[in-house]
Amino acid sequence: MAKLNPEQISKQLNALPGWEYKNNAIGKTFKFKEYLHGIEFVQKVAEIAEAADHHPDITINYTRVTFSCSTHDAGGVTDKDFKLADNIEIAFNDRDA
Repeated sequence: MAKLNPEQISKQLNALPGWEYKNNAIGKTFKFKEYLHGIEFVQKVAEIAEAADHHPDITINYTRVTFSCSTHDAGGVTDKDFKLADNIEIAFNDRDA
């Protein structure tokens, strides 16, 4: 999969509120009321990532969970990262459903 250029990344970020491009990856921090809510969300995202065979870097800081998506084989951000980010957003918005 081809690495996206900065203009392509910027354009696609417009559809993902709160996501940012830095350090050759796209990322976002999600906040939860309780620690275990964040852990449950990480488990949900892990299942999505495993099914897609595309895994984000995940940092857990108590009630904050940060995802960073980059396609290492391509050396940067690809459409695969935006698809994963979109699925993370869907999972976050559906978590109370």
